Amino acid sequence: MPYVKVAICGAAGGIGQPLSLLMKTNPLVTELALFDIVNTPGVAADLSHINTPAKVTGYKGNDELAQALAGSYMVIIPAGVPRKPGMTRDDLFNINAGIVKSLAVGIATHCPKALICIISNPVNSTVPIVAEVLKQHNVFDPRKLFGVTTLDIVRANTFISGAKNVSVQGTEVPVIGGHSGVTIVPILSATPSYSEEEVKALTQRIQYGGDEVVKAKDGAGSATLSMAFAGARFANSLLDATVAKKSGVKECTFVKSDVVPGVEYFSSVVEFGPEGVHKIFPIPSLNAYEKTLFDACIPELKTNIQKGIDFVKNA
Repeated sequence: MPYVKVAICGAAGGIGQPLSLLMKTNPLVTELALFDIVNTPGVAADLSHINTPAKVTGYKGNDELAQALAGSYMVIIPAGVPRKPGMTRDDLFNINAGIVKSLAVGIATHCPKALICIISNPVNSTVPIVAEVLKQHNVFDPRKLFGVTTLDIVRANTFISGAKNVSVQGTEVPVIGGHSGVTIVPILSATPSYSEEEVKALTQRIQYGGDEVVKAKDGAGSATLSMAFAGARFANSLLDATVAKKSGVKECTFVKSDVVPGVEYFSSVVEFGPEGVHKIFPIPSLNAYEKTLFDACIPELKTNIQKGIDFVKNA
Protein backbone atom coordinates (compact mmCIF):
# COMPACT_ATOMS: atom_id res chain seq x y z
CA MET A 1 0.00 0.00 0.00
CA PRO A 2 1.21 3.56 -0.66
CA TYR A 3 2.10 5.86 2.24
CA VAL A 4 -1.02 7.95 2.77
CA LYS A 5 -0.66 10.95 5.06
CA VAL A 6 -3.92 12.72 5.88
CA ALA A 7 -3.65 16.14 7.55
CA ILE A 8 -6.61 17.56 9.47
CA CYS A 9 -6.43 21.32 10.02
CA GLY A 10 -8.63 22.32 12.93
CA ALA A 11 -8.29 18.86 14.49
CA ALA A 12 -8.88 19.93 18.11
CA GLY A 13 -12.23 21.60 17.44
CA GLY A 14 -15.82 20.41 17.70
CA ILE A 15 -15.80 18.82 14.24
CA GLY A 16 -12.07 18.13 14.16
CA GLN A 17 -11.94 15.74 17.12
CA PRO A 18 -14.71 13.32 16.07
CA LEU A 19 -13.53 13.61 12.44
CA SER A 20 -9.99 12.67 13.50
CA LEU A 21 -11.38 9.69 15.44
CA LEU A 22 -13.30 8.48 12.37
CA MET A 23 -10.30 8.92 10.06
CA LYS A 24 -8.12 6.97 12.52
CA THR A 25 -10.37 3.97 11.82
CA ASN A 26 -9.71 4.00 8.05
CA PRO A 27 -7.14 1.27 7.21
CA LEU A 28 -6.05 3.18 4.07
CA VAL A 29 -4.58 5.97 6.24
CA THR A 30 -0.89 5.47 7.10
CA GLU A 31 -0.39 8.70 9.05
CA LEU A 32 -2.88 11.13 10.55
CA ALA A 33 -1.32 14.56 11.07
CA LEU A 34 -3.44 16.68 13.39
CA PHE A 35 -3.01 20.46 13.30
CA ASP A 36 -4.65 23.19 15.36
CA ILE A 37 -3.66 26.32 17.22
CA VAL A 38 -4.29 24.72 20.66
CA ASN A 39 -4.72 21.31 22.30
CA THR A 40 -3.55 19.16 19.38
CA PRO A 41 -0.88 17.17 21.27
CA GLY A 42 -3.53 15.94 23.72
CA VAL A 43 -5.96 14.90 20.99
CA ALA A 44 -3.11 13.15 19.15
CA ALA A 45 -1.95 11.31 22.29
CA ASP A 46 -5.50 10.14 23.01
CA LEU A 47 -6.12 8.89 19.45
CA SER A 48 -2.67 7.27 19.26
CA HIS A 49 -3.80 4.62 21.77
CA ILE A 50 -6.41 3.25 19.36
CA ASN A 51 -5.27 -0.05 17.82
CA THR A 52 -5.72 0.79 14.15
CA PRO A 53 -2.76 1.11 11.73
CA ALA A 54 -2.70 4.91 11.28
CA LYS A 55 0.16 6.63 13.09
CA VAL A 56 -0.99 9.85 14.77
CA THR A 57 1.08 13.02 15.06
CA GLY A 58 0.02 16.33 16.60
CA TYR A 59 1.12 19.83 15.61
CA LYS A 60 0.26 23.02 17.51
CA GLY A 61 0.54 26.63 16.38
CA ASN A 62 1.28 28.22 13.05
CA ASP A 63 5.02 27.57 13.26
CA GLU A 64 4.26 23.82 13.09
CA LEU A 65 1.85 24.03 10.13
CA ALA A 66 4.60 23.29 7.58
CA GLN A 67 5.50 20.04 9.36
CA ALA A 68 1.85 19.01 9.61
CA LEU A 69 1.23 19.55 5.88
CA ALA A 70 4.54 18.34 4.41
CA GLY A 71 3.99 15.32 2.17
CA SER A 72 0.24 15.13 2.80
CA TYR A 73 -1.81 13.10 0.34
CA MET A 74 -5.05 14.63 1.60
CA VAL A 75 -5.83 17.72 3.67
CA ILE A 76 -9.21 18.05 5.41
CA ILE A 77 -10.09 21.51 6.73
CA PRO A 78 -12.76 21.82 9.44
CA ALA A 79 -10.89 24.83 10.94
CA GLY A 80 -12.67 28.02 11.94
CA VAL A 81 -15.34 29.16 14.35
CA PRO A 82 -18.74 27.47 14.58
CA ARG A 83 -21.96 29.34 13.94
CA LYS A 84 -23.57 30.78 17.06
CA PRO A 85 -27.26 31.72 17.44
CA GLY A 86 -28.12 34.85 15.48
CA MET A 87 -24.93 34.55 13.47
CA THR A 88 -25.34 34.45 9.70
CA ARG A 89 -22.98 32.59 7.42
CA ASP A 90 -21.80 36.06 6.40
CA ASP A 91 -20.69 36.81 9.95
CA LEU A 92 -18.83 33.52 9.82
CA PHE A 93 -17.19 34.57 6.60
CA ASN A 94 -15.25 37.43 8.14
CA ILE A 95 -13.51 35.13 10.62
CA ASN A 96 -13.19 31.89 8.69
CA ALA A 97 -12.07 33.39 5.36
CA GLY A 98 -8.79 34.54 6.90
CA ILE A 99 -8.17 31.19 8.59
CA VAL A 100 -8.82 29.22 5.40
CA LYS A 101 -6.70 31.56 3.30
CA SER A 102 -3.64 31.10 5.53
CA LEU A 103 -4.08 27.30 5.47
CA ALA A 104 -4.35 27.43 1.65
CA VAL A 105 -1.02 29.27 1.48
CA GLY A 106 0.46 26.46 3.60
CA ILE A 107 -0.95 23.80 1.27
CA ALA A 108 0.30 25.63 -1.84
CA THR A 109 3.77 25.72 -0.29
CA HIS A 110 4.09 22.35 1.46
CA CYS A 111 1.75 19.85 -0.27
CA PRO A 112 0.57 21.41 -3.55
CA LYS A 113 -0.55 18.06 -5.02
CA ALA A 114 -2.78 17.10 -2.07
CA LEU A 115 -6.49 16.36 -2.33
CA ILE A 116 -8.18 19.19 -0.40
CA CYS A 117 -11.52 18.74 1.38
CA ILE A 118 -13.06 21.98 2.67
CA ILE A 119 -15.54 21.78 5.55
CA SER A 120 -15.02 25.32 6.95
CA ASN A 121 -18.10 27.45 6.34
CA PRO A 122 -19.28 29.25 4.34
CA VAL A 123 -18.20 26.54 1.85
CA ASN A 124 -19.70 28.51 -1.08
CA SER A 125 -16.99 31.12 -0.43
CA THR A 126 -14.15 29.19 1.22
CA VAL A 127 -13.68 26.84 -1.76
CA PRO A 128 -13.14 29.79 -4.17
CA ILE A 129 -10.75 31.33 -1.59
CA VAL A 130 -8.58 28.20 -1.62
CA ALA A 131 -8.73 28.01 -5.44
CA GLU A 132 -7.60 31.65 -5.81
CA VAL A 133 -4.67 31.15 -3.40
CA LEU A 134 -3.58 28.01 -5.28
CA LYS A 135 -3.85 29.90 -8.60
CA GLN A 136 -1.60 32.65 -7.21
CA HIS A 137 0.99 29.94 -6.48
CA ASN A 138 0.43 28.26 -9.90
CA VAL A 139 -0.57 24.95 -8.29
CA PHE A 140 -4.36 24.88 -8.77
CA ASP A 141 -5.69 21.53 -9.97
CA PRO A 142 -9.52 21.64 -10.09
CA ARG A 143 -9.65 17.83 -9.83
CA LYS A 144 -8.24 18.01 -6.31
CA LEU A 145 -10.34 20.69 -4.57
CA PHE A 146 -13.66 19.78 -2.96
CA GLY A 147 -16.26 21.55 -0.87
CA VAL A 148 -17.76 18.96 1.47
CA THR A 149 -21.55 19.27 1.17
CA THR A 150 -22.13 15.68 2.29
CA LEU A 151 -24.05 16.69 5.43
CA ASP A 152 -26.84 18.03 3.19
CA ILE A 153 -27.11 14.60 1.54
CA VAL A 154 -26.88 12.77 4.87
CA ARG A 155 -29.65 14.97 6.29
CA ALA A 156 -31.79 14.56 3.18
CA ASN A 157 -31.47 10.78 3.38
CA THR A 158 -32.27 10.75 7.11
CA PHE A 159 -35.25 13.12 6.97
CA ILE A 160 -36.75 11.40 3.95
CA SER A 161 -36.47 7.88 5.31
CA GLY A 162 -38.01 9.19 8.55
CA ALA A 163 -40.89 10.87 6.73
CA LYS A 164 -41.70 7.78 4.69
CA ASN A 165 -40.54 5.20 7.22
CA VAL A 166 -38.28 3.51 4.67
CA SER A 167 -34.80 2.12 5.26
CA VAL A 168 -32.21 4.88 5.49
CA GLN A 169 -29.67 2.52 3.89
CA GLY A 170 -31.47 2.40 0.55
CA THR A 171 -32.10 6.15 0.37
CA GLU A 172 -29.76 8.41 -1.61
CA VAL A 173 -31.08 11.85 -2.46
CA PRO A 174 -28.98 14.09 -4.71
CA VAL A 175 -28.55 17.61 -3.33
CA ILE A 176 -27.18 20.18 -5.77
CA GLY A 177 -26.21 23.86 -5.76
CA GLY A 178 -24.29 25.13 -2.77
CA HIS A 179 -24.00 24.52 0.96
CA SER A 180 -26.12 27.11 2.75
CA GLY A 181 -29.80 28.03 2.97
CA VAL A 182 -31.43 28.73 -0.37
CA THR A 183 -28.38 27.50 -2.31
CA ILE A 184 -29.13 23.94 -1.09
CA VAL A 185 -31.38 22.27 -3.68
CA PRO A 186 -32.55 18.76 -2.72
CA ILE A 187 -33.83 16.72 -5.68
CA LEU A 188 -36.69 15.00 -3.87
CA SER A 189 -38.39 14.06 -7.13
CA ALA A 190 -35.75 11.31 -7.37
CA THR A 191 -37.40 9.44 -4.45
CA PRO A 192 -40.91 8.10 -3.61
CA SER A 193 -43.87 10.38 -4.20
CA TYR A 194 -44.60 13.10 -1.66
CA SER A 195 -47.39 15.62 -1.35
CA GLU A 196 -46.50 19.22 -2.14
CA GLU A 197 -46.67 20.11 1.57
CA GLU A 198 -44.30 17.27 2.49
CA VAL A 199 -41.82 18.30 -0.19
CA LYS A 200 -41.81 21.93 0.99
CA ALA A 201 -41.40 20.94 4.66
CA LEU A 202 -38.60 18.47 3.88
CA THR A 203 -36.83 20.98 1.63
CA GLN A 204 -36.96 23.65 4.34
CA ARG A 205 -35.66 21.18 6.92
CA ILE A 206 -32.76 20.05 4.69
CA GLN A 207 -31.83 23.66 3.83
CA TYR A 208 -31.89 24.82 7.45
CA GLY A 209 -31.01 21.61 9.31
CA GLY A 210 -28.00 23.35 10.81
CA ASP A 211 -30.24 25.86 12.60
CA GLU A 212 -32.16 22.99 14.20
CA VAL A 213 -28.96 21.75 15.85
CA VAL A 214 -27.70 25.21 16.89
CA LYS A 215 -31.07 25.82 18.59
CA ALA A 216 -31.19 22.40 20.26
CA LYS A 217 -27.69 22.93 21.68
CA ASP A 218 -28.87 26.21 23.25
CA GLY A 219 -26.16 28.18 21.54
CA ALA A 220 -23.43 25.96 22.97
CA GLY A 221 -22.44 24.54 19.59
CA SER A 222 -23.43 23.64 16.06
CA ALA A 223 -23.66 20.41 14.05
CA THR A 224 -20.30 18.87 14.95
CA LEU A 225 -20.90 15.11 15.23
CA SER A 226 -23.11 14.77 12.14
CA MET A 227 -20.67 17.01 10.22
CA ALA A 228 -17.74 14.83 11.31
CA PHE A 229 -19.65 11.74 10.14
CA ALA A 230 -20.41 13.39 6.78
CA GLY A 231 -16.82 14.65 6.39
CA ALA A 232 -15.41 11.19 7.09
CA ARG A 233 -17.87 9.59 4.65
CA PHE A 234 -16.67 12.01 1.97
CA ALA A 235 -12.94 11.61 2.71
CA ASN A 236 -13.28 7.82 2.86
CA SER A 237 -15.05 7.77 -0.53
CA LEU A 238 -12.25 9.85 -2.01
CA LEU A 239 -9.58 7.55 -0.52
CA ASP A 240 -11.47 4.49 -1.82
CA ALA A 241 -11.28 5.90 -5.36
CA THR A 242 -7.77 7.37 -5.29
CA VAL A 243 -5.84 4.97 -3.03
CA ALA A 244 -7.81 1.70 -3.20
CA LYS A 245 -8.59 2.43 -6.90
CA LYS A 246 -12.26 1.52 -6.53
CA SER A 247 -14.30 2.47 -9.58
CA GLY A 248 -17.75 4.05 -9.67
CA VAL A 249 -17.39 5.95 -6.37
CA LYS A 250 -19.72 8.96 -6.42
CA GLU A 251 -20.56 11.80 -4.01
CA CYS A 252 -22.27 15.16 -4.37
CA THR A 253 -19.57 17.80 -3.86
CA PHE A 254 -18.93 21.50 -4.50
CA VAL A 255 -16.26 21.70 -7.21
CA LYS A 256 -15.09 23.85 -10.12
CA SER A 257 -17.68 23.01 -12.72
CA ASP A 258 -19.27 24.07 -15.98
CA VAL A 259 -22.55 22.28 -15.28
CA VAL A 260 -24.29 25.65 -14.92
CA PRO A 261 -23.10 28.30 -17.41
CA GLY A 262 -21.74 31.37 -15.60
CA VAL A 263 -21.44 29.60 -12.23
CA GLU A 264 -17.81 28.70 -11.58
CA TYR A 265 -18.36 26.31 -8.66
CA PHE A 266 -21.35 24.06 -8.20
CA SER A 267 -22.29 20.99 -6.21
CA SER A 268 -23.63 18.03 -8.16
CA VAL A 269 -22.94 14.31 -8.40
CA VAL A 270 -19.24 13.70 -9.06
CA GLU A 271 -17.54 10.40 -9.83
CA PHE A 272 -14.05 10.09 -8.38
CA GLY A 273 -11.05 8.67 -10.19
CA PRO A 274 -7.33 8.23 -9.42
CA GLU A 275 -6.68 12.01 -9.57
CA GLY A 276 -9.80 13.15 -7.72
CA VAL A 277 -12.64 14.47 -9.90
CA HIS A 278 -13.15 12.03 -12.78
CA LYS A 279 -16.59 12.99 -14.09
CA ILE A 280 -19.08 15.70 -13.18
CA PHE A 281 -22.64 14.61 -13.88
CA PRO A 282 -25.17 17.04 -15.35
CA ILE A 283 -28.08 18.27 -13.26
CA PRO A 284 -30.85 15.67 -13.09
CA SER A 285 -34.20 16.66 -14.55
CA LEU A 286 -36.03 19.02 -12.19
CA ASN A 287 -39.75 19.29 -11.57
CA ALA A 288 -41.50 22.67 -11.39
CA TYR A 289 -40.87 23.17 -7.64
CA GLU A 290 -37.20 22.19 -7.96
CA LYS A 291 -36.82 24.67 -10.82
CA THR A 292 -38.00 27.48 -8.52
CA LEU A 293 -35.46 26.33 -5.89
CA PHE A 294 -32.75 26.23 -8.55
CA ASP A 295 -33.65 29.74 -9.76
CA ALA A 296 -33.42 31.04 -6.17
CA CYS A 297 -30.09 29.26 -5.64
CA ILE A 298 -28.12 30.66 -8.57
CA PRO A 299 -27.93 34.43 -7.81
CA GLU A 300 -27.13 33.77 -4.14
CA LEU A 301 -24.50 31.17 -5.04
CA LYS A 302 -22.84 33.49 -7.57
CA THR A 303 -22.65 36.23 -4.92
CA ASN A 304 -21.09 33.84 -2.39
CA ILE A 305 -18.51 32.62 -4.92
CA GLN A 306 -17.58 36.17 -5.94
CA LYS A 307 -17.19 37.14 -2.28
CA GLY A 308 -14.57 34.41 -1.86
CA ILE A 309 -12.72 35.37 -5.04
CA ASP A 310 -12.71 39.07 -4.07
CA PHE A 311 -11.41 38.27 -0.57
CA VAL A 312 -8.19 36.95 -2.11
CA LYS A 313 -7.92 39.31 -5.08
CA ASN A 314 -8.52 42.47 -3.04
CA ALA A 315 -6.25 41.50 -0.16
